[in-house]
Amino acid sequence: MNNKQAIRQLAIAIYTINRHAKTAPDNKQLYTLKKMALDKLIRTGKAEKLGLHFVENPKFSKQHSALLVRCDEFLFHTIPDKEDFKTLPHLGQQDAASRNPQERMSLKTARDLLSAFVNPHAPIIEEKKSPALPKKRRMIQNTQTFRSSYLDGK
Repeated sequence: MNNKQAIRQLAIAIYTINRHAKTAPDNKQLYTLKKMALDKLIRTGKAEKLGLHFVENPKFSKQHSALLVRCDEFLFHTIPDKEDFKTLPHLGQQDAASRNPQERMSLKTARDLLSAFVNPHAPIIEEKKSPALPKKRRMIQNTQTFRSSYLDGK
């Protein structure tokens, strides 16, 4: 796989992680992985910081900004550093018409790809699945037919 395809696969993996993190009940790990991958892509020159955007739904009604990053043809928002406020332009409100391309990748593949990219020397930890318990068979205690007095008319 050449370098351009590898960068695109990383961008698709970040897109997949971001999409799942928005709906996950515990999304801290996914957002941390996204942030670490974007930071490394920026440091290596594979992604670029474009500017700052106002956050659409700020927490606790406090207006704050997010850093806009371009990787391949994908755009991502992440937490800005203090230097970003001094060096990057503020782009105002987010453009609702701007959308990322629709791509598909499994969450496991995306997580493994980004984990290997962020920390290449760490072994990939397989999630242990609990062994399937055998199904319990219900014992039939009384095999006599049940007679209802209601149906007999008594």
